[in-house]
Amino acid sequence: MEQVECVVVGAGVVGIAVARALARSGREVLVLEAAEGIGTGISSRNSEVIHAGIYYAANSLMARLCVRGKALLYEFCQSRGVAHRNCGKLIVATSGEENAQLATIRARAAANGVDDLRELSAAEARALEPNLVCTAALLSPSTGIVDSHAYMLAMQGEAEAAGAIFVFHSPVVSGAVTDDGILLDVGGADPMRLSARLVVNSAGLHAPALARAIAGMPGEKIPTPYWAKGNYFTLAGRSPFSRLIYPVPVAGGLGVHLTIDLGGQARFGPDVEWVDSLDYTVDPARGDVFYDAVRRYWPALPDGALQPGYAGIRPKIVPPSVAKQDFLIQGATAHGVPGLLNLFGIESPGLTSALAIGEEVAALTAAW
Repeated sequence: MEQVECVVVGAGVVGIAVARALARSGREVLVLEAAEGIGTGISSRNSEVIHAGIYYAANSLMARLCVRGKALLYEFCQSRGVAHRNCGKLIVATSGEENAQLATIRARAAANGVDDLRELSAAEARALEPNLVCTAALLSPSTGIVDSHAYMLAMQGEAEAAGAIFVFHSPVVSGAVTDDGILLDVGGADPMRLSARLVVNSAGLHAPALARAIAGMPGEKIPTPYWAKGNYFTLAGRSPFSRLIYPVPVAGGLGVHLTIDLGGQARFGPDVEWVDSLDYTVDPARGDVFYDAVRRYWPALPDGALQPGYAGIRPKIVPPSVAKQDFLIQGATAHGVPGLLNLFGIESPGLTSALAIGEEVAALTAAW
């Protein structure tokens, strides 16, 4: 049986960042990934937005790690030549009632350490984005976009340079807590059994299932998973906007956003569709409700212009009736299992927060 100091399960953007941080701290790290390569799940099915840290509850892990992660991400991309753009975002109101909400959003952002939001009149907003129709707006200058795969590759390279080893087609099928560490049974074409002093469960959508597969992990400490599918629709041709456009949040969500990629293509979404299976098919009919929502801030959207794009699934750990959740970084003080750290509910802004989550995990487990 192989003995390993640290095992990270999952090679999404967060798992890679954790492996990088642990390896750079001098630890022996093995990354086990069930798929054929890095970032094939949640990490490859998002909007690639660098979030500012505006909407999250004050003093939450999401707020703290997003703001810290944003700074680390920009520095990382700039110094390593990873494609990104600090394009900024407009949060737009389209009625007098929504205008009043902008001050609340700005105050929440300031409580999270995001103090660069600027209020704009309708005329000032249109001067930045001539195709926009609004009654007022907030400019978030620190929001941006990133080539998420290039980002993950760069982090993987640094993790490997520090000694981390990535093994693909290697699903963890079960485990057990022992006196000598955590035993992991790994499937695939070449099954193996490992014993690790530290296991970081960064399995994304499957993190709760992995925790349940480890004998000795208390079941009552494992959150119930809920999967929120988000469908995106794309716009043919180049984006009519150079910045991201977010409406003022509505009941149940943040509204239909317009985001852009580094190639200049616009996409709208995501919506929210609660699912219980991994189905990434986008139903064209779901795009019908997008038109009225988008035309509130872009009345010129032509009929038939939206095409099914792609879908992603968020790993929720709160039911649909609960509006917000927080990241859950769960160690032995919470569940009583030495050497096991579970990362539950790492949804957006996980991409932005990844380097900060890596820092957090390395600090929390330094003495393990």
